[in-house]
Amino acid sequence: MTPAVEPMSGTLEHALGIGRARAGRERLLRGQSGVRERSERSLIAGALAGSEGDLEALFVRHWPRAYRTAYLIVGDHAAAEDIAQEAFLAAVRRLEWFDRRRKFGPWLSAIVANRAIDWTRSRTARRECGLDSGGFDATAPEPVAAGYSPQVLAALHRLPPGQRAVVVLRYVLEFTPGEIARALELPRGTVNSRLRRGLDALEMELRESER
Repeated sequence: MTPAVEPMSGTLEHALGIGRARAGRERLLRGQSGVRERSERSLIAGALAGSEGDLEALFVRHWPRAYRTAYLIVGDHAAAEDIAQEAFLAAVRRLEWFDRRRKFGPWLSAIVANRAIDWTRSRTARRECGLDSGGFDATAPEPVAAGYSPQVLAALHRLPPGQRAVVVLRYVLEFTPGEIARALELPRGTVNSRLRRGLDALEMELRESER
């Protein structure tokens, strides 16, 4: 049987900014004027036809989310920029085979997350060999860290890469456990197990920091 993910406590939900994220999206939707943005499908079609403008528009639209995903997993500003850019380029190279019935953002986020996990594991190996002494980089631009205290970011960074990635995908990007399993090519039970252990560890860290 697939282990269920226990509900988050109010303290942890507040720390991760779940309610604020939903409220922010609602404000954006309410604040839209009558001007409609180009549809994602239209931008993708234009990019495939060779339009640099449409490719740039697609990049601009999805860059903040891609960078934020990478940063919250790797905890390194420069690496997050490289990972997000490389992931976007990888997505563009595979754009011809992208199923346009799906949304581009989650597909790109999955590529970012997998590359970020690989980078983090590689850094751990380098650190064990004494080749990397770097730690958590708290110098990310304000929009990326907005809504997260230094304690939350530090606690998130102390999670193992696999747990950190599923927590970010689930509670920052709001993927379902099934979507995470498909994005990371993991069994659903593994995703739920990592979520549960990650949330337990985060809550313990945050309670300790409040004492």
